Parts: sequence; structure tokens; C-alpha cells
Amino acid sequence: MPLDSAMTSIRDAIVTALKSLLRGKSFLRALLAFWTASPVTTAVPVDPQHVGTKANADPAADFLAEAEHLLLGYIDAGGLKQLARGLKTQFRERLWSNPVCMLPSYNSQLPTGDEVGQFLALDVGGSTLRVALVHLRGRGAPGSENNIIRMDTFKIDNDVRGLRGREFFDWMAERIHRTVAKDSARGHRPEHPLLMGLAWSFPITQTSSKGGKLSVMGKGFLANDGLMGEDLGEIIETACKKQGLYVELSAIVNDSSAALLSEAYTTPSTRFSLILGTGSNIAAYLPVTTIDRPKFGDRPDSWHEKASHVIVNTEASMFGQGILPLTKWDKVLKAAHDRPDFQPIEQLVSGYYLGEICRLALLDAIQSTGVFGGVVPPSLRTPYSLDTETLSVIEADTSPTLTTALQTFTARHPSPGGGGVPPPTPADLSFLRTLASHITRRSASVVAAAIFALWELKAEAEAELLATLSLSSPFLAETEAELRMVARRPGGGKTTVAFNGSVVEQYPGYSERLQEYVDGLLAEGGGEDGEDIGGRGSIELVAARESSLRGAAVALACLA
Repeated sequence: MPLDSAMTSIRDAIVTALKSLLRGKSFLRALLAFWTASPVTTAVPVDPQHVGTKANADPAADFLAEAEHLLLGYIDAGGLKQLARGLKTQFRERLWSNPVCMLPSYNSQLPTGDEVGQFLALDVGGSTLRVALVHLRGRGAPGSENNIIRMDTFKIDNDVRGLRGREFFDWMAERIHRTVAKDSARGHRPEHPLLMGLAWSFPITQTSSKGGKLSVMGKGFLANDGLMGEDLGEIIETACKKQGLYVELSAIVNDSSAALLSEAYTTPSTRFSLILGTGSNIAAYLPVTTIDRPKFGDRPDSWHEKASHVIVNTEASMFGQGILPLTKWDKVLKAAHDRPDFQPIEQLVSGYYLGEICRLALLDAIQSTGVFGGVVPPSLRTPYSLDTETLSVIEADTSPTLTTALQTFTARHPSPGGGGVPPPTPADLSFLRTLASHITRRSASVVAAAIFALWELKAEAEAELLATLSLSSPFLAETEAELRMVARRPGGGKTTVAFNGSVVEQYPGYSERLQEYVDGLLAEGGGEDGEDIGGRGSIELVAARESSLRGAAVALACLA
């Protein structure tokens, strides 16, 4: 066996070297490239039928076939369902064992759709402050889909990030006042404050649904200077008073919880939300009993007496260690990463990384197949220089000439002048377009596995909770309804997943691919051991636009 393996390796090396020699490389360089190439993870075994078995006159086509197998081959081999099972195991374990993920929010009630009123909503992110006056009219009411009365967006540049302590919150308050002072009937007198919900994209130590201690914000912000540990709501309320505006911060949510609440207001079957843009996350509405009690902190017993379920911030990006379908390009990315194992899933799925994976694969292809004239555009030698937005423009161009794709790519990544190096051709951009498609399809498949895993986890958790409830339990009817929504049964239930973020909303075909992979997992059926448990159920992905603002308002309305 060792001799056979050695002979096979030598034969493959010779074939690889000869193919490279035909493309103008030296034999020694080809051999060196073979022996130093990064191996592929065992999670995606390489089928000999796909690699190195033909002396094909089209090395670019060979490369794309290999890339497709490495990135997506695990799906055909039943690996997607296996990945979902592995993720479900990790999700369940960390509901009890990990203090930094699977975190319960203070939102134990989903909206009924009957909540009405006018609310001030803030969305504070790393680059923008958005302030909106939101009017909730009730589910099904005319105009309920377009309930933002007014919204202003303010850029947070380096000068604003450099504002220290209360200076930053004074800057915020002035813009809040500018947006809502004329359109709000409340907030002009202390006895009639304007209720405010906040979507906050920075760390805080949340102490209640409306309170939290300010922590280091990071991302270049100095607003926490001199205010560490102080209550965020009180800081904002004090700043607004200086502007003659009386507000009361009553709800703080993160982006994933906001998306779930926003869509649940109009679509009552919403139980999950997906954030997928530069970063990624998933929120899920789960039984309280699935979560280790210390994760709830010092909440009063009265909270637990009233709460059977809670929105959980899964921090899904942190999962997947040891079970993800990695390729040699993923390994190169990890090797250069400051925290290679901090967010395993995110490195395969989010907008921050998709372009970099494609860049690494493209460098490999240019050197081994001669695409792009065999010359790497100088800008692409810089890590993270090929962004996902560029890939989205290229994939969106379906014309035979790929004119838009060519213009966009060459403007952002010009080839070196002189030396007779030709500019990229439509064939080069078609190659890149196909490669990007394989990478984003894998992203969609991994996200689908995570969603499906949480859906199955919820079904199991609801059944486990129901088995413990007496007929007189105040949680009985609610738990039965939750179980009907996710249980596999004839006819199936329906569960809605709200989504938000630049990749899932704007990348061409992404949400459709994601839905297809989710549907495929549902169609496979079977429980943990593959047994037939009847029915399929359904999971529908729905866009939740402006969800941070609407979700902050809904969170507030649920407490009013």
C-alpha cells in the first residue's frame, strides 16, 4: 500500500509538471508547486476522477471543475445534512456551556401585531447613525408596511469617532433633535417623553430590557472615555435634554433580535432572523429551559415566571470548528488571520471574507492555468483587495460580452502596463464569474445548514418542554403552538426566517440559492438517526428591510 501510494504521488507530480510545462513554466517550478501546495481538509475528500486524470487542453476548465468539487462536492456526498447535524450538536452544547454565544436577550414576548403608537428608533453602527420616527399602526392596517414617518442618516467619520465621552452623545442628541422635533407630538415636556428604542452595534453589559452599562466600543470610538460602566440610557437621555428634547430609552436590541422582531410584527410565523452582510449572525426564539440559568444573569424571579421563551442571540459566526468543508484556500486565509478560530462559519459565509477566498483561489488559478494572461494584477497581491461587492457586480453581468464586469474589474484591478501583457478578456471574467459563483454557493449552503440546524433544535426543544408541562401550566398553549409551527408532520408547519444584510439582500441570486438549500434539507427528511418522522414543514426566507429601526420600535412597543 505505501509503495502504491508513492507511485501514485509521483505519477500525479509528473502529470502536473508536464501540464504546467506546456503552459510555459519550468519543470522544477511545477514540481515545487506540487510539493508545496496546501492539502485539502479531510472534510472534502478529493475524488481522483475530478483532478489530474486528463491531459486537458483547457486547464482553466480543469481548475473550475476542481474548485467546484472542493467547494461544493461535500453537498452531493450527503455532507450538508451531516454539517447541519454537527452544528445542531454544537448549538445545543453551547446553550449550556459557553458564556459568549447563545445569549438570551430580554425579549421574551413576540409582538402580537396589535401594538400601535409613535416611537423614536435609533440605529447606531460603526459608520452611520440613523434616526427615525416610526409609526406602528397594527398588523394588516393600511400603510403598516411603510411605517417610517421620517428617517435621517448621519455619517460617522473619524472625526466623530474621535469625540470623547459625552461629546459623542451630544453630537448624537443634536441629530436626534434635528430629525424628530417637528414631527413628534411628544418629547417637548418632561411629563410627555418620547419613547425610544435603540439598536446598538457595540458591546454593553445589558442589565434590563432598557438598560446597559457602557463598555469599550472599539472600532476607533472614544465615546466610552470617562463613561465606562455608566448606564447608556441615562447618558443619551441627559444629552437629549440639553437639546430641549425629552426621551426615555426603553428598549435596547442588537441587529439580529431587531430583524426578528421587525418581521414578527407583520408576519406572525417569524421565529428566526439572519444577518448576513459584512458580518453574520442568527437570532432564534427558543424555550427558556434550553438555556443554562447563569446565562440569564441577575434577572428577577418575576421575569422567569412570565417567560417561557426568549429571543437568543446565537452568535452563529462562532460555530463550526472542526466540521466545516474547508479547502486549501480557506487554510491559507486562516493561516494569515489574527484569530483564525474565533469565527469559523463567518470566514466561509460573510461579505468580509468571500472576496478574499476568491482572491486566493484566483491567484492560484493565474499561476497554474494562465488565465488573465498568467499575470496577477498588482492590486490583487494585497490581502482583502478583491471585495465581495466587486464579485456581485461581476455575477450580475449575464451579457455575452460581460462589458460591465470587464469595466468594473479593470477599473479596480488594472493589469500592469508594458511587457505585452494583454488586458483581461471576456473569457477571463467568465472564469472569475464561475469561480465566484462556486464560492458564494458554498456560503449559501453553510448558512442553510445553520438555519436548518436551529430549526430542528427548536422542534426538539419544544417537544422536550411540552413533555414537562402539566395541563394547568400557563405555558402549555403557547408551547403547543410553537411545536405545531416547527414539527415535522403531515402537511407541515410554516416557519419564517427574516433576513437582512448586503450579501443576502443584494448579492445576485444569493437568497434564492439559500432557499433552495434549505428546501433541500427539508426534503431529505429524517431525524437524528435518519428515521422517518413524517411530514416536512416549511421554512420561508423573507427580507426584513430597515429592520434595525423597525425592530427597535417594535421591541419598545412590546414593553409599552
